[in-house]
Formats: sequence, structure tokens, C-alpha cells
Amino acid sequence: MINFVGAGSGAADLITVRGAKLLGAADVIIYAGSLVNPELLSYAKRDCQIYNSAHMTLEEVIDVMKEAEKDGQMTVRLHTGDPSLYGAIREQMDQLNELGIPYAVCPGVSSFCGAAAALGMEYTLPDITQSVVITRMAGRTPVPERESVASFASHGATMVVFLSTGMLKKLSEELMKGGYQADTPAAIVYKATWPDEKVVRCTVATLAASAEREQITKTALIIVGDAVAQTGYERSKLYDPGFTTEFRQASVKEET
Repeated sequence: MINFVGAGSGAADLITVRGAKLLGAADVIIYAGSLVNPELLSYAKRDCQIYNSAHMTLEEVIDVMKEAEKDGQMTVRLHTGDPSLYGAIREQMDQLNELGIPYAVCPGVSSFCGAAAALGMEYTLPDITQSVVITRMAGRTPVPERESVASFASHGATMVVFLSTGMLKKLSEELMKGGYQADTPAAIVYKATWPDEKVVRCTVATLAASAEREQITKTALIIVGDAVAQTGYERSKLYDPGFTTEFRQASVKEET
């Protein structure tokens, strides 16, 4: 059995209870060494075989899984954050399907959730935005033209940009090309929830300069949009005394 496990956003205690139990039961762990907190390996049992996939190809990863399965062992493939986001798990699952090897996925806390916690923000503020766009800049891995940063920016929603810290000047240009103003609130969150987490608040126009000043070159998320400021929003109807829900009646007359 192969278990794909989300390691969480960084802090070792932010892995799910199920994920921690699977790590503790694993005979083999293949972890994304360049991104996963190595403290998570402390959950592994003493005789567990551990592989760092940062030094491996897809074929080598699958070979380890095949050998473990042949020996009747349980493997945990430990991915950063939640494996469904930029985790490259589909290609692994397709090969396991071809080999007839069973697998399951244990979700994790994505770094975009960790970044919101670091900023003390709510992504979906009433009357500001009710949508979150998760995307990345095109690099060695292309992005479909219909999903360009500029096209998403035209919606004015909250944007969380992964894997783009080394392209911040171009990112700013694309964001403004799409419709964000230069002074739109933005933030850079380096290694959200890790011990060396760093939060930098800035604007769309000052993303590159802010990262350079703080010497941030990788392992950071970029959050953009008016929601970053956490001001000017309307109160939620959910807890408004004038709003009737399935569970309670309005206690005061709703204003019109």
C-alpha cells in the first residue's frame, strides 16, 4: 500500500493526526526533502527506510515503491503542504495504476493556509472578495495562456502565487497589466509556519524590492489583493442579529 501524505505547511505539529499515524506505521518513507520539514521524520519508526526524493527521478521513486510492495511493506510518500497542489502526484498514481499497486491520499494543510495564519488574515472578506485564485508564474513549467497572471488579475480577487519568488519584477508587471493598481496591498510570506517564518507586507509595485531588501529568494508565497489590508469589509450576515438562518431567528429587525 502506498499512502500519499500531506506534510502540512511547515511546522512539524501541523501534520494531520492521520498523517502522523501513517508516518509512524510506515516501513518506507519517500519525502520531498527540499521542502518538507525534516522534523517530521521523527515520527518514523527506528527501522524505517527513508529516501529523499529531491535526489530522485520519478522512475526511481516508483522503483522504491515497487520493491516495498513486493516485500509486503507500507510506503508513505510525504509531500509538502497538501499533495493536490503542485505535488506532481497524478503521474505517480497513474504509474501505480498500471502496476496494480493500491494507494490512498491523506490531505494536508496547504502553505496558503499557513500564510493566511501568519498574516492574521481572512481571504474571503464580505464586500471585498469572495474568491481566491491559486496560481503560479510560468517558468520552466509552462502555464496555459488562459491562466496567465494578468488574466486572473482582471477579476480583482485575492491571489496566492506559488513558485514565483524568483520572478517578482515580472509578477508585478503582470499583476498591473491585468488590472491591479500599483498600490494594491500585497505580502510575501517566507516559509509559513516554519521556525524561521518571515512576513513582509508591501504593495504590488514593491514586491521585488521588498524581497531583495529581506533577502528572500525562494520558498515564499505571494498574496495579493485588497483583502491583504483586512479593512473596509462588511460584517458577515452569518452572525448578524438581524439575519435569520436555519438554526436561529433574527433577534432584531434587519436593516434595509
